[in-house]
Amino acid sequence: MTFDLSQVALIGISYLLLLFGIAYVTERGWIPDSITSHPVTYILSLGIFASAWAFYGVIDLAFQYGYGALAYYLGTGALFLFAPVALAPLAELARRHQVHSLADLLVFRYHSNAVGALTTLCMMCGILPLMALQIQAIADTMHILTVSSNPTLPLEGTGLTFKDLMALCYCSILAFFTVSFGANRDQHRGLITAMAFESMLKVCALCTVGFVAVFGVFDGLDGLDQWLLEHPENLALLHNPIHTDSAHTLLLVFVATAVTMPHIFHLGLAENPLMRNSHTVTWAFPLFLLLMALPIFPILWAGAELAVPLPPQYYTLGVPILFGSPGLTLLAFIGGLSASTGAMVIISLALSTMVMNHWLLPSLKLRARHDIYSQLIWLRRILIAAIFLGGYLLYWLLDNRYSLTNLALTAFIATLQFLPATFAIVFWSKGNRRGLLAGLGLGTAIWAVGLLIPMLTGIEYIQLPILEHPLRIGSNYWQEVALLSLGLNTLCFVVISLFTRQTEDEEYNADLCAADELSHPVRLALDVHSASEFKVRLAKPLGKVTASREVDIALKELGLTINERRPYALRRLRDQIEGNLSSLMGIHVASEIMDKYIPHQIAEARDTVDINLIENRLNQYRDRLTGMAAELNNLRLYHRKTLEELPLAVCSLGRDMEILMWNKAMAALTQTPSEDVTGSYLEDIPEPWCSLLIDFSSSSERHFYRREIDLDGRPHWISLHKANISGPVSAEAYDQVMLLEDVTETQLLEQELVHSERLASVGRLAAGVAHEIGNPITGIACLAQNLRYEVEEPGAVLDTAEQILSQTDRVSRIVQSLVSYSHAGHASKSDFEAVSLRDCANEAIQLLSLQKDKNQVLFCNDIPKSAIVDGDAQRIIQVFINLLSNARDASPDQGRVMLESNEDEYSVTVSVTDEGHGIPPELIERILEPFFTTKEPGEGTGLGLAMVYSIIEDHSGHLDIISPADTVNNRGAQFVFTLPRHMDFPPED
Repeated sequence: MTFDLSQVALIGISYLLLLFGIAYVTERGWIPDSITSHPVTYILSLGIFASAWAFYGVIDLAFQYGYGALAYYLGTGALFLFAPVALAPLAELARRHQVHSLADLLVFRYHSNAVGALTTLCMMCGILPLMALQIQAIADTMHILTVSSNPTLPLEGTGLTFKDLMALCYCSILAFFTVSFGANRDQHRGLITAMAFESMLKVCALCTVGFVAVFGVFDGLDGLDQWLLEHPENLALLHNPIHTDSAHTLLLVFVATAVTMPHIFHLGLAENPLMRNSHTVTWAFPLFLLLMALPIFPILWAGAELAVPLPPQYYTLGVPILFGSPGLTLLAFIGGLSASTGAMVIISLALSTMVMNHWLLPSLKLRARHDIYSQLIWLRRILIAAIFLGGYLLYWLLDNRYSLTNLALTAFIATLQFLPATFAIVFWSKGNRRGLLAGLGLGTAIWAVGLLIPMLTGIEYIQLPILEHPLRIGSNYWQEVALLSLGLNTLCFVVISLFTRQTEDEEYNADLCAADELSHPVRLALDVHSASEFKVRLAKPLGKVTASREVDIALKELGLTINERRPYALRRLRDQIEGNLSSLMGIHVASEIMDKYIPHQIAEARDTVDINLIENRLNQYRDRLTGMAAELNNLRLYHRKTLEELPLAVCSLGRDMEILMWNKAMAALTQTPSEDVTGSYLEDIPEPWCSLLIDFSSSSERHFYRREIDLDGRPHWISLHKANISGPVSAEAYDQVMLLEDVTETQLLEQELVHSERLASVGRLAAGVAHEIGNPITGIACLAQNLRYEVEEPGAVLDTAEQILSQTDRVSRIVQSLVSYSHAGHASKSDFEAVSLRDCANEAIQLLSLQKDKNQVLFCNDIPKSAIVDGDAQRIIQVFINLLSNARDASPDQGRVMLESNEDEYSVTVSVTDEGHGIPPELIERILEPFFTTKEPGEGTGLGLAMVYSIIEDHSGHLDIISPADTVNNRGAQFVFTLPRHMDFPPED
């Protein structure tokens, strides 16, 4: 069966145009998101794992290794079966840090651009044979269909040159497709959908060929069983294949390829959001592999039954040809074309990204004044074309000397060398870059000597000085090369990592990549104060237009505004910009730009954990935690909820005054929502809370009692308490937790009680007042009677009038003192004025002297006139009334009560000393408590000294009690209080 070249070319071009169309309409949004974002689409897109070798070469693998060929599917399927453990951590790192290649991930983990450069070199050397494999498969199958009616290989003569031209045309068209839909920076939705279609087509083609093999060639399963009984050698080859000792090595090789192959990593981990739902992958992708594996042995046996004159690697095409079905033959050809196309597109994208990020951009300087996006796109386009050209040149150089199996194993063993370093990313934090460079370099060198160089040169052995006989090399010894290279690679990596130290940055990144690491362990401070400052900083390396666009993109992705100032939000913005730049120009270049122009403040970076970021990560991981981790998270949420619902206002601060927590009661008290202040600096919250909390945080005192603030034009009183909390990162570094208590109602209630006490005092003074007023009233009456007899003496009348006025003034003074005392002082601190302590004491003495029924003592007021303080005169008089009243009651009749003071630059200290029996030591701590009194019932309320303490505290003073005051005679009590001195400031000019 022979097809015309134009027919085959038209079919091939039509298929590629179909892929173009699918990608185009997806990018345009013409295909509903329900299809392009469906899990089935992403599962099928992972099918690029099955390249032309999986479509053709696995048949040859089954012929040579029997059941060992299933290792190709079992190895990869097992890795995806355990995706939540094996792949999900890598996918999460790739998503979080915008990593698009294995080289980028290794650079991030080992913090070295040398790692990226070596990884790219080794990957290029290893993957080009896989590219050549795809081209060889397409060229061979096109030749089989068009050149000869008897499809045989090897191909000789002019057909080989013509085949090369067909292969070149194919590579050119495919390179154009890749450049058109894969060179931009965005996730390639159109490309993913096209690859899903490609996978579906090749699975359908392979299964259809297998179905025809069973039911067309063997007339069903019963016929196949009968044929196997008649040809037992075919079953024997499954159990005792040509190569009997390679199954375990094949399994090891194919396990590694699922994560180290660049095209699988690129589409499976970097581009594919399905890895975020790894539970779907665990069964869906192994099911896809099962469908690919089912037709393998039926096609092999059908090829043997039909005596297909082709190597087993092309039985998938040869069976339809000899079966005599043109439609099935074209379907098989399109399936192989599809398998090659998908693999080459993604391989070229992955390799171009690695080469650009780790070879070109670190050495080239993009022109920031020009459009950086355009420069990067054209650079990637050139690299994609160069990679296609490199694959084609290798194919031309090898000249069909090697089978698809040999080319595939050569490529797979090369990527096997990345397994130790990749495994250590998540599961071994001690691995370092020195070990990686040495191990990867040694393993790749052994692979190159054992497989690549013999493939290029044709040599079959080398003579080493330490060996007596020549060492055989080449593709026939792939198993020995694989085990030796991987073994020495791993040994070198482990030994050097154990005996050399990691750098500080490398150790930090290793912790970030650990399997149980949820977020950055520490809070990294920045020296930028607004989102707009990012644009200014990044304008120099990126240009104004690019910098502005990148910042705007990151702000939009995070849901922030350009006016954002919160430190936590700015840290998230920096991480987002760095991640976006990583996807644009590689993690190394992006890190260099951000570290240079928006650096972290390393001096403070290692001192405290980033609570907000950890909370965010834990919330994202909540559904993935199991076992003890889930229980610990539940305990965390319980304690978090307790703090959030606590009826007392609580907030916590970092060492740099960043607000880490702001509970509901705090939000209600301050009328400031938690989401508006969490992650911001304390200085950014509104007044009066800003000044109050900053003063308290910086104060050495652990408690502020009843600090007065103004809210909505009304005075409020707040009590504050704080504690320092040492962090888990550094015992010397600490955060602060503050507790605020609104005691306004208590304060107002106490003021009412104080006023009641004042009125009670007025009642106690009433008898004395009546007695004192009675004397001047009697005098006034007598003087008024005398006026009737002194009408003829004007001088006497005037004298009498003066006496009447004097007595009247005395009555007025007594009444005024009583009225003033009965009114409570409520002046705020802003209304304080200069108050003479001597005058206040005299006023109190005058009022107390009205109580004739009490002990009569001598009040000695030695307070100088210079003792002037800031305060409320009426309330200070109340302090003296209570202290002098208590001193009089405690003193013996005719005793003395001394009032003395001393002053310094900032304060005035007043002492009130009596000659009583003193205060027992066990009562000193209690006498300031409200309602505590040692007097008889009816003699006192127990509020006097509590009121004194409250008034002195409100005046920013303090009260001390000394008993006994006279240590020689062991008698007396002394109350000492200190108030801020009034400062006279000269008027400003």
